[in-house]
Amino acid sequence: MTRLSTSLEPFEIWFFTGSQNLYGEETLRQVAEQSQQIVATLDGSGEIPVTIVWKPVLKDSESIRRAALDVNADDRVIGVIAWMHTFSPAKMWIAGLEALTKPLLHLHTQANVELPYADIDFDFMNLNQAAHGDREFGYIQTRLGVARKTVVGHATNRRVQTQIAGWARAAAGWQAVKTLKLARFGDNMRYVAVTEGDKTEAEIRFGVQVNTWGVNELAEAVALAEADTAAVDALIAEYEELYDVAPELRAGAERHQSLRDGAAIEIGLRSFLEEGGFGAFTTSFEDLGALKQLPGLAVQRLMAEGYGFGAEGDWKTAILVRAANVMGAGLPGGASLMEDYTYDLVDGAETILGAHMLEVSPSLTTARPSLEIHPLGIGGKDDPVRLVFTADPGPAVVVALSDMRDRFRLVANVVEVVEPRAPLPNLPVGRAVWRPAPDFATSAAAWLTAGAAHHTVMSTAVGVEVFEDFAAIAKTELLTIDDATTLRGFQNEVRWNQAYYRLAQGL
Repeated sequence: MTRLSTSLEPFEIWFFTGSQNLYGEETLRQVAEQSQQIVATLDGSGEIPVTIVWKPVLKDSESIRRAALDVNADDRVIGVIAWMHTFSPAKMWIAGLEALTKPLLHLHTQANVELPYADIDFDFMNLNQAAHGDREFGYIQTRLGVARKTVVGHATNRRVQTQIAGWARAAAGWQAVKTLKLARFGDNMRYVAVTEGDKTEAEIRFGVQVNTWGVNELAEAVALAEADTAAVDALIAEYEELYDVAPELRAGAERHQSLRDGAAIEIGLRSFLEEGGFGAFTTSFEDLGALKQLPGLAVQRLMAEGYGFGAEGDWKTAILVRAANVMGAGLPGGASLMEDYTYDLVDGAETILGAHMLEVSPSLTTARPSLEIHPLGIGGKDDPVRLVFTADPGPAVVVALSDMRDRFRLVANVVEVVEPRAPLPNLPVGRAVWRPAPDFATSAAAWLTAGAAHHTVMSTAVGVEVFEDFAAIAKTELLTIDDATTLRGFQNEVRWNQAYYRLAQGL
């Protein structure tokens, strides 16, 4: 069995420096030394979550092409940063850029911060040519249609480091999606449109494998877990350490068996996922087979560990939850399945109450959740156990993935999670209350205009910029709703995108 990893520590980004043989050995030695200093500055900043690895200066077409192929072949490498220290003629980069399949960041920088006005001579000018060397590189990237992120500024600048860090997180999310295996237990909720989608196209575009396993295969794993009473006891002890367990669920109380059933579901589900190498999964309350409860507690805890999840067979949201968990690894906050449920429409103070039947990740709170049992009016099974809490206030983003028939579309809304205006004593689920940007009416109208899904991932760890980088890497449409959004402008963007993305796919 393989435990799921969400850590970014194993990953590397390779740093390519462009030059040419024209300048002679002394200049090339200085190029190498200064590019190593840039890497040391970035790698030592504490901002960038993966290791940046310096590679020897690239001076000709064949070495560039070979370096790109080496990147492609190494699963540890999630992307490339390229900098043209001197002047690296762009035709040398054509074969390498066309061969490269990993994400690319173009760093437009230079070795020095200030110009040494009193000492500058033509030897200095000959060495420090990134101001026009990078323009040559930018031209060939654009001519070839290379997807990339461009970051401008000195490596010591905190803004530059933050932008590179966000892109590195997006590249890690892309790597996670490209290698993702997703298990669907049951199909989509009947008659629902937006959770449907083309799973073959998803594997072509994103690399994710989306396949179905009968829910009773999961139920068999749960039955094996039920028989392991020691493992169930140990997991319940963990629950009691981490959560405020409701009295009726404790040992000897009238509902304790329900907690044991929930623990067995977690053990069985985890073993199934680990044995199959799955990083994401879906369930459906309409197809529970021999399971005694709709999985709630188990799903919440697995999401908090980094798994992707989508309710009601929504595999697209499961992909996003996994990607967001990886992109936010090591940061405060978390990622979770979320759903806009209902509104507070007090004029001038409008907010959205988000939740789901059971499955909201406790990574959205730093408070101690309560572990409770309550009836569930759908599904026709025993009352399920679940964690109850309210998400911490703070900045967040909600993102949906929809299949638009000829392409996939991401829609992101920048939001602020807030404290509820009043307690919610009768709502026994994980929940969040948020205020969307730029305002409720514009946000909701734009979301509806985009045809965005009702299931989302909520991330309180990474913001919209990381999702923008992810979308660029994935070559996937992203519509963003933020403080700058106007409904008229958003409607025009939807219209323009309709034309652009159809043309971009070719005939």
